[in-house]
Amino acid sequence: MTRILITSALPYINGIKHLGNLAGSMLPADVWARFKRAEGHDVLYICATDEHGTPAELAAAAAGQDVQTYCDEQHQVQKKAADAFGLSFDWFGRSSGPQNRFLTQHFAKVLEENGLIEERVDRMIYSIDDGRFLPDRYVEGTCPHCKFEKARGDQCDNCGRLLDPTDLIDPYSSVSGSRNLEVRDTRHLYLLQTKIEPQIRDWVNSKTDWQPLAKSIANKHLDEGLIDRGITRDLSWGVPVVGPDGGSRPGMEGKVFYVWFDAPIEYIAATQEWAEANGKTWKDWWRLDEGAEDVRYVQFMGKDNVAFHTVSFPATIIGSGEPWKTVDQLKAFNWLNWYGGKFSTSMKRGVFMDQALELLPADYWRWYLTAYGPEHSDAAFTWEQFQSAINKDLADVLGNFVNRIVKFTESKFDGVVPEGGVAGEVEAKLEADLRTVIAEATEHFEAMEFRKAAAAVRGAWALGNEYLQFAAPWTALKTDRDQSAVGVRTGLNLVALFARLAAPILTASAPKIAESVGSTDLSWPKADEDFLNVLPIGQKVEAQGVLFNKIDDTMVAEWSERFGGAEN
Repeated sequence: MTRILITSALPYINGIKHLGNLAGSMLPADVWARFKRAEGHDVLYICATDEHGTPAELAAAAAGQDVQTYCDEQHQVQKKAADAFGLSFDWFGRSSGPQNRFLTQHFAKVLEENGLIEERVDRMIYSIDDGRFLPDRYVEGTCPHCKFEKARGDQCDNCGRLLDPTDLIDPYSSVSGSRNLEVRDTRHLYLLQTKIEPQIRDWVNSKTDWQPLAKSIANKHLDEGLIDRGITRDLSWGVPVVGPDGGSRPGMEGKVFYVWFDAPIEYIAATQEWAEANGKTWKDWWRLDEGAEDVRYVQFMGKDNVAFHTVSFPATIIGSGEPWKTVDQLKAFNWLNWYGGKFSTSMKRGVFMDQALELLPADYWRWYLTAYGPEHSDAAFTWEQFQSAINKDLADVLGNFVNRIVKFTESKFDGVVPEGGVAGEVEAKLEADLRTVIAEATEHFEAMEFRKAAAAVRGAWALGNEYLQFAAPWTALKTDRDQSAVGVRTGLNLVALFARLAAPILTASAPKIAESVGSTDLSWPKADEDFLNVLPIGQKVEAQGVLFNKIDDTMVAEWSERFGGAEN
């Protein structure tokens, strides 16, 4: 048994997340966590709401609330949505908690002791009309490198370069649209990434099994040359900046740490939250000197977060000089687009997590976003592809198989696993073919190749349908009840197997499928297991009703009208 630590990118506090956010971090992390638990490993899956920064302040003001009250409410909203989607977090924490405040201030202290933080008088954008300094992402303008006209002050989404607001051409406030900006002096702390660039590069180079997307993004930023990054901001909401003694820091009163400095530290802090709430220990998951040497740490995130997790957060961890656990594998995802464009709340384009569950149960979305997600390239969601995938994969291939064989057993074999007959060459070939496809599914899940893993699982379901079509127990029953019993018994064992293969993805449906043949086993099948002979003779079976309803054209038309479609 391996100890596995899993984190997915922290969802930001200001509003419910759309399907692209779900597909790019939280869902695949959950699928993989469930797969590894089903294999018998000790898994700790940690996530949290990212609650600091200007967006939270502005969203709270728009809602007429103080920012703490707003974050309290929105954390519960996001937790409820995650629970509804079956996301199996061991802990869903909050970056505004005392644990993160302490650890963030601790890292700043030790980094400064190591000569990696210095105070600088900075020139930052001040919006006269807004009456405030503008954080990086709230300054927009033209990218000096690729001329993209809606680059943010922290990063250009078009070319991917990290930026400073003062780099932008024709900058304006994205809060108000005002161009009445000026550059003013303000004192801030800087993390001297340039001093430890060689160590960061060596660390990245040591990750020989990282997927190409994550590795290429990391190397791109290293090859362009790291810059020293400001890690404090002129805001009131966040982790307060303190002096080395823990008291106020002269000249930096009222400032807080930059959200991108404190947010990744919340991975550690949330683990501490989990431990304190459950009577557990947390340092043995994170400190190499306290037992974390045997932990395998895997991060999941969208590609826009990779730079911060392969450069800035490692700079914090490595620069501390303390024996903290760093990530072993980073799984990055591309973007899920909406008919080739971006999700947009204001333009009513796209479906958000709470809305999705108004339309269909979570498993429909979990299957589609896993089996057809934005893994190796950007993927476009369309209602038509979603309809086709659900109808074919879930309704026809899986759901129809389960209901067909269980109902036949109820009507012709007294609703129990029948005895009689002996498995022959057809069943032997089925078993061999299944072993091959299960091995493929296992390999792909292990490698975090989710589309390939889902395809292999679907391939197992297809083998079952082919077998049932060939064995045709309903036809055999007319002349040879024992032969029919072999087909039925094999089919019912396939139902139990299919539930186990589906369990990491179809979290609500898999238990129902298993229950239909009297099973509760949702462990991942082992290579040498006799999985076609697990149900005892005489065990009661019971159909669970329609497992997956088909999506008809009327529903697609209605949803396209409500949420946008090809014509939008």
